[in-house]
Amino acid sequence: AILVLSLFSLTLAPAPQGHDGHGAVASTSVGPARRAFDRFRSLAGEWSATSTKGWTERLSYRTIAAGSTVIEMSDGAHPDEIMATMFHMDGERLLLTHYCVAGNQPRLEATGFADDGRTVTFTFVDGTNMQSRDTGHMDTVVFKFLDDGRLVSQWTWYQQGTSRWMEEVTATRVTKR
Repeated sequence: AILVLSLFSLTLAPAPQGHDGHGAVASTSVGPARRAFDRFRSLAGEWSATSTKGWTERLSYRTIAAGSTVIEMSDGAHPDEIMATMFHMDGERLLLTHYCVAGNQPRLEATGFADDGRTVTFTFVDGTNMQSRDTGHMDTVVFKFLDDGRLVSQWTWYQQGTSRWMEEVTATRVTKR
């Protein structure tokens, strides 16, 4: 009777969800941060961008490191300078690190998801090459995925306890990778 009960219990057990390669059970549901990261991965290609202040830049998006990171290269936002922003997952968190012409590297976490994940807000976590939080740095950014070929971003600059929104930048896809 015990053997029959044990076999019956096994047939009622839920099906395995899979493993993450480290012995832990992997989730079958995808959270908002993972969905947002997939949106950033879909940006792969070349983009042309214009700010509401009138300047233009070229953006390039690529996935690197076996698809675990998205790199955005920005050329033209500042004369003779290239900046980079890296997006990657850290468990269930979506992070970005911005390599800025200010000479520091603020790290931000995706903290807000709206419009069915088409709007993603990142907020400051920490940074390198900053004496304190009051050192001038990019502090918040909102990305709006308008459609497969258009993306809007807007950053804030934070310094000495004051934050100010900068201009909006609208990017349009030129080529897809």
